[in-house]
Amino acid sequence: MTKNAPKPADDAPTHYRERTPEYYLERLDPALRSSFTAPQLEAVKQLLGESIPKPAAKLVDLRFWVGLLAYRFYVVLFIGKDYRRRERDEVAEPLARKGNAMIALLLLIGLNFLVSVLVLLIAFAIKYAVGYSLLPHPR
Repeated sequence: MTKNAPKPADDAPTHYRERTPEYYLERLDPALRSSFTAPQLEAVKQLLGESIPKPAAKLVDLRFWVGLLAYRFYVVLFIGKDYRRRERDEVAEPLARKGNAMIALLLLIGLNFLVSVLVLLIAFAIKYAVGYSLLPHPR
């Protein structure tokens, strides 16, 4: 194993959310870790603690995958209170913003079409179960 290579994942926590600043510091080379002074080590721990994402409660946390032909897509839908900073460091370019808006519009149209088809199929199934016909039968 090389000097800067990370430790094997054998002793890693089972879940990403369980990782603490100490977890990341333990992955450092012991010689490098021992070269930090106590104030430096505390500053690094504080910085790591601030940079590790803290999960927020979500009203909807929907995750699933969709297999289309040879590809598998992972779909995630979160609905909850926005705790992020309002200002972004990077502003999307105008072309990317237009592309994102177009994809969002296509997704909404597709979702609308899917819901409409499902409603029509359910209505047809109910009509068929009741035995009602919309068209007169030839006699």
